[in-house]
Amino acid sequence: MKLSRSFYQQSTLDVARQLLGKYLIRKHPDGTTVGKIVETEAYVGPEDKACHASRGRTARTEIMFGPSGHAYVYLVYGFHHMLNIVTEAVDFPAAVLIRAVEPVQGIELMRTRRKTEQRHNLASGPGKLCHAFAIDRALNGDDVCGGTLYLEDRGEAASKVVTTPRIGVDYAGPWKLKPWRFLIKDNEFVSKP
Repeated sequence: MKLSRSFYQQSTLDVARQLLGKYLIRKHPDGTTVGKIVETEAYVGPEDKACHASRGRTARTEIMFGPSGHAYVYLVYGFHHMLNIVTEAVDFPAAVLIRAVEPVQGIELMRTRRKTEQRHNLASGPGKLCHAFAIDRALNGDDVCGGTLYLEDRGEAASKVVTTPRIGVDYAGPWKLKPWRFLIKDNEFVSKP
């Protein structure tokens, strides 16, 4: 069952935890790719110094200030795309970064895009995931309650959820220590910090 808009309107921390075990689906002219979400990170409002919105409302972050259930896709280091899902209420900028998925469908297509045969290396990090799923800035603002990029609940509750500090946010001062990274313990597809 496709996740509804109301799912994304919850607290960002709740969404980040509850997305574990849900499925990311990307429909593309080349084929469909599907992965089970195994790792997420929460970015919660303008006070969170690790959140892009902490620098104010800009052209880049405008999507985060809009309605929940939309993709916020940005480029980092000029090379890697990152997929976030906007959460909570309009004008409260928050989102969940999808950090890693376990490939389920379209694996050969992912291997071709990523130029690797190693299944555990296809989408075990946010940049790898976007490459494997053909997610780029063209999908920034896409409604994830639509039919191109969306998430499904297939009735699998994630067990053994672990929380850790987020990765790569050393610039955020004490905010870097928030345990807002969620992952499925011992899953081989979780990213390696």
